[in-house]
Amino acid sequence: MLTLTHALPVLYTRPLANLIEQLQRLPGVGAKTAQRLSLHILKRPTEEVEALAQALVQAKQQVGSCTLCGHLSAEPICEICAHPSRDNSVICVVADSRDLIALEKTREYRGKYHVLGGLISPMDGISPDQLNIQSLVRRVSGNRVSEVIMAIAPSVEGETTTLYVGGLLKPFTKVTRIAFGIPMGGDLEYADEVTLAKAIEGRRELDF
Repeated sequence: MLTLTHALPVLYTRPLANLIEQLQRLPGVGAKTAQRLSLHILKRPTEEVEALAQALVQAKQQVGSCTLCGHLSAEPICEICAHPSRDNSVICVVADSRDLIALEKTREYRGKYHVLGGLISPMDGISPDQLNIQSLVRRVSGNRVSEVIMAIAPSVEGETTTLYVGGLLKPFTKVTRIAFGIPMGGDLEYADEVTLAKAIEGRRELDF
């Protein structure tokens, strides 16, 4: 018996399909959003598209980590660490730069930061020695730091990281954690500025 096969319709020319595929790799970008962005890019003037492409390449090539706090920076020392008006005696510990940016938007915190680069998660194979923890211990033990604020989201991994890091720092300084008006498993990145500002104000000392 003869079986007829019908080829699937080609929806996109290859360069456009490749652009859509690459955009779908970005977090939070699904197929429809990738398609919409791709079609939008194609409608823009060539100079705008080239500027976007250049910005992507330059950011990847030039942005690294601050040698002091681990925040994203194109210079060896980030602008926050280098700013003369920031309080050197208080360090706020965050999981990654997204959380730092969220806290900065509150305009309530005037101390310094330390970015761990992730959370302790044995299930995912992430151990303490893979994070910027020892550099934090050296930073606190070797300087006049009056307080370390743990600003880690309240998840299982977040609690593990907070207690582990807090225990290492407790011999050297006061360790507090921010109060959360955020549900268990929530992310600082998505919290509004008022909630984050109140969380900073309502921080409490960690008990061990």
